[in-house]
Amino acid sequence: MHKTVLITGGTSGIGLGIAREFAQTRKYNLVLNGLEPNGNEIAQALADEFKIKVCFHPANLLKPEQIRELARFAEEENGTVDVLVCNAGIQHVSPIDEFPEEKWDAIIGINLSSAFHLTKAVWPGMKKRNFGRIINIASAHGLVASEFKSAYIASKHGIVGFTKTIALEGAPYNITANAICPGYVRTPLVEKQIADQAKSHGIPESEVISKVMLYKQAVKDFVPVELLGKLAVFLASEEAKTLTGTALPVDGGWNAQ
Repeated sequence: MHKTVLITGGTSGIGLGIAREFAQTRKYNLVLNGLEPNGNEIAQALADEFKIKVCFHPANLLKPEQIRELARFAEEENGTVDVLVCNAGIQHVSPIDEFPEEKWDAIIGINLSSAFHLTKAVWPGMKKRNFGRIINIASAHGLVASEFKSAYIASKHGIVGFTKTIALEGAPYNITANAICPGYVRTPLVEKQIADQAKSHGIPESEVISKVMLYKQAVKDFVPVELLGKLAVFLASEEAKTLTGTALPVDGGWNAQ
């Protein structure tokens, strides 16, 4: 019987890469959340390619009532939510004295608060079935800081702490919780940062990747999204039942310094 994995931000970037890795196992049905207008087409393409059930729901993760509806939708479509991947994230790069307050609120809302609301919504079902896997996509910036990213870094440090807390609460019910902390992955979110990073650091856009993005990584290359997907699939497995409460760096050696 197929388990169900719910992935926020699952229609592009890291989330879509993780979705593809789960789909390739053919052991999971997928529920994807995202704001892409062609979300249904993305879901159908995965379903056709891998011969599994894939659904799409466009919940706005800044709205708790829509988050709860997303959880209800996933459970009604598939009967269960066995694996929750909280991946959706937004970013803004700006010095603190220029940082727009509305950007702070949106980043905390999407990157951190949505994970709380969605975890709360699927938790009773996981407890009842004595099985759950919660995988939060944090960041290397959930472990260390860089300048000009106050909201993002606050949100990612917060999601690491939240992950540890629910790992403790979930342990009696075979619910694990882990955070994956990637370095830079070449996604649309990262591409959009290049101009802002150039402005904030006072350097040309052509120098942002080498002098800012990959500067702190020992391995001077972007993290492959496939690696993150394979790690998520492992964390969802029965074999990983004693691996919980961790923040796993996948960052080219950034945190080794």
